[in-house]
Amino acid sequence: MKKTIIISAIALCFSIVSVNATPISDNVKTSDYEYFFKVNSFCVSIAKGDLETVQKLIARGADVNEKSNGMTPVMYAAKFNRTEILKLLITHGADLKAKCDKKKTALDYAELHGAKDTAAIIKEELSKK
Repeated sequence: MKKTIIISAIALCFSIVSVNATPISDNVKTSDYEYFFKVNSFCVSIAKGDLETVQKLIARGADVNEKSNGMTPVMYAAKFNRTEILKLLITHGADLKAKCDKKKTALDYAELHGAKDTAAIIKEELSKK
C-alpha cells in the first residue's frame, strides 16, 4: 500500500511539473491576415431572392449598376438565377454589358453557374439592343 501511495505521489509531481511548463515562442512566426468580403445589402437581397426588399431599395434610390465586391447587381441576379429580380433590374436601367473586376459579364456568370433562365433573358435583351 505504501508503494502505491509513493508511486502515485511521484506521478502527481511529474504531472504538475509538465502542466507548469512554458512553451518556447521566440521562434514562432506569426502573420496577420484579414480577409473580408463586403457585399452591400442590395446585392445580398438579390442573392437571397428577396424581391420585395429589392423593390424597396430601388424605390429608395439604390444604384442598379453599383458594384459590390467587384460585381454589379445584375451579375448577382444572373449568378443565382433570380429571373424576376433580373427583369426588374433591366427595367430600371441595369447595364448588361458591364464587366466585373474579373472581366466577366452577367451572361458569363449565368452560363458559368448553369442559370439557364437568366441566361436566356440576358441574351434576349442583348439582341434587342
